[in-house]
Amino acid sequence: MTRFRTPVAAAALLSAVLMVTGTQAASAADQDPSLRKLAGRADLLIGTAVNTSALADDTAYRKSTAQEFSSVTAENVMKWEAVEPERGVYDWSEADDLIRFAHDNGQAVRGHTLVWHSQLPTWLTSGVADGSIDSDELRAILKNHITTQVKHFKGKIYQWDVVNEVFEEDGTLRNSIWLQKLGPSYIADAFRWAHEADPKAKLFVNDYNVEGINAKSTAYYELAKQLRAEGVPVQGFGIQGHLGIQYGFPGDVAANLKRFDDLGLETAFTEVDVRMILPVDDTKLARQADDYRRLLDACLATTGCKSFTVWGHTDKYSWIPGVFDGQGAANLLDENYAPKPAYSAVREELASGR
Repeated sequence: MTRFRTPVAAAALLSAVLMVTGTQAASAADQDPSLRKLAGRADLLIGTAVNTSALADDTAYRKSTAQEFSSVTAENVMKWEAVEPERGVYDWSEADDLIRFAHDNGQAVRGHTLVWHSQLPTWLTSGVADGSIDSDELRAILKNHITTQVKHFKGKIYQWDVVNEVFEEDGTLRNSIWLQKLGPSYIADAFRWAHEADPKAKLFVNDYNVEGINAKSTAYYELAKQLRAEGVPVQGFGIQGHLGIQYGFPGDVAANLKRFDDLGLETAFTEVDVRMILPVDDTKLARQADDYRRLLDACLATTGCKSFTVWGHTDKYSWIPGVFDGQGAANLLDENYAPKPAYSAVREELASGR
């Protein structure tokens, strides 16, 4: 046993040992940094959609959400049916819980979504259907909803999906209750109302199947160009990024992002997952990883692409099996939170930087 003649000598050695072990720990952590740490080096927010029930009940889910991501999106609890289930009766509880979680973990929050044709409260859809809510009242209801929700979260949301999925695949406007009753002007109105409620939040259009250049993404490009020329505060284009490996990777993704970048809009991948026909095998996992990598590469190659959000990060809570029969395994982690090749691909791409 080593004996020290003086307390000073013992303290000096202890200090040296702590310094070495601390350096070794820091070195080990640096060799295996989280996605959020790597994304920060690349000037990117890496995000995940959050299942708030899992966040409350599943410790492993809570840990991975906090550790790996610098941005979070409410999967469902900021949608209209959740926040105003009865007319004039608001329930912000679960959304506020997510905001607190994000604040405690140093995360930014994306707001999803203000105007959509789906997940509307029954009191609204039934009122429109039976004629008890006419067009003038519907416009006032929409304005009140946007204003109330954006003001409630003012200063806590860095990007809002203001209008979601307003085009069909052929580039025509979706025949939603909003278009039927209010005409296309509801889109510009929604942006103006949201901007008035929180001038500092970035305001996005958002849709699926718009990764590459096609009729739908071109319709958004023309809409954004027109609205911006009219002074409407459209500031971002959100690409959901729901892919299936059986369909092939969309073409011209980088070129598509660049044209919105050139228009002066921020871009973001907002809901990325890559599903496959089950069962899982190594070939499918490798293809999935490559799709994640290629989407992220296009974002990192685009100056104005500031966030990349996956729609859930573990297969344990994925929405895919409940909607696409016989498909799944769409996320970065499997049901047991083990990293898949896609996770490694995202890490490597983030580490390569912009």
